[in-house]
Amino acid sequence: MNNIQTTTRVVPDENGRFGAFGGKFIPETLMNAVTELEIAFEEARRDPAFVQELNGLLSEYAGRPTPLTYAERLTKAVGGAQIYLKREDLNHTGAHKLNNALGQALLAKRMGKKSIIAETGAGQHGVASATVAAKLGLSCKVFMGEEDIRRQSLNVFRMKLLGAEVIPAVSGSRTLKDATNEAIRHWVSHVEETFYVIGSVVGPHPYPYMVREFQKIIGEETRSQVLQMLRRLPDEVVACVGGGSNAIGMFYPFIQDESVALRGVEAAGKGVDTEKHAATLTLGRPGVIHGSLTYLLQDESGQVQEAHSISAGLDYPGVGPEHAYLKDTGRVTYTSVTDAEALEAVQVLCQTEGIIPALESAHAIAEAIKRAKEMSSDKLVVICLSGRGDKDVLTIQEALTAEGGE
Repeated sequence: MNNIQTTTRVVPDENGRFGAFGGKFIPETLMNAVTELEIAFEEARRDPAFVQELNGLLSEYAGRPTPLTYAERLTKAVGGAQIYLKREDLNHTGAHKLNNALGQALLAKRMGKKSIIAETGAGQHGVASATVAAKLGLSCKVFMGEEDIRRQSLNVFRMKLLGAEVIPAVSGSRTLKDATNEAIRHWVSHVEETFYVIGSVVGPHPYPYMVREFQKIIGEETRSQVLQMLRRLPDEVVACVGGGSNAIGMFYPFIQDESVALRGVEAAGKGVDTEKHAATLTLGRPGVIHGSLTYLLQDESGQVQEAHSISAGLDYPGVGPEHAYLKDTGRVTYTSVTDAEALEAVQVLCQTEGIIPALESAHAIAEAIKRAKEMSSDKLVVICLSGRGDKDVLTIQEALTAEGGE
């Protein structure tokens, strides 16, 4: 069983920097809290008892390892490279978010915290946080944009059923950015008794590093499974990027494998030639958001621009600082996929493999289909299927109906 003790730490450095990116850009009132968290995490990751408890929950509660599935009919329909799916949608709660939520909630309990808070966009991190709070006996508040509450009503009901309080964010675009702002405001006022479970590789150090460590199990399992099944490494690995937690989890164990191309896929929304997109790495420039320096969608005055995606989970104007670093070093290639292309990918995967993907994952599928068509049949592409699609069914139905579909 893989565990979080195996990491050779290259980035971030001792200051929480991924090259020029990352760091701690936070109010003075939070500095003690993140320093306390940094120390607690370093102690926990070296404590065999903590690692054993986390690995036990990942195996016996979350259902890991998740399968690596050969997408035979999709491969035949596309023509070109062989396509495999890393099935994070089969995790308990239906998304990769549970890996990180379990790790952070265990850490909260170890630090003596009784309450956790979380922010969520698509609701998958909110459900995962509510789930682990119930499992470990912690109280839970989830901050969620009012627009996302409308788009993800089923996940809101799940959170409440699990005992969490869902608090709407009603400012700005009423999406993930605004939910994160509200969560940080609450954290500032209740920092002594509250642990903030951040859902992606964003925020001040040590969050981007810590979330990567809890999510890298995705890539470690994938690498091991591909080698066991096919006696070789994949030629390309593809994952969607909003904040970027599933992508970092998938990419990190392949970083040193130079033969493996890594591709992150952002939301182009209505198109990168419009103002309705969330293509932060494609069109953003360095700036500070939610406690770290990273690529950011901003106007000429440095004000944060609203992001847009049909996927609530990708509707974020920033990105994890490690992705910013990987873009600038050239180790990962980042591209973008429109809402329409993602919707088409949902239908293709449904009709070839009998799997309804999350709209987030559909962006990776759409890009992988484009890439596979350009490759020969002896090549191998792996897609991170980061979440289940039932949460998005109403959004998909509305969009396809508007297009004149059935």
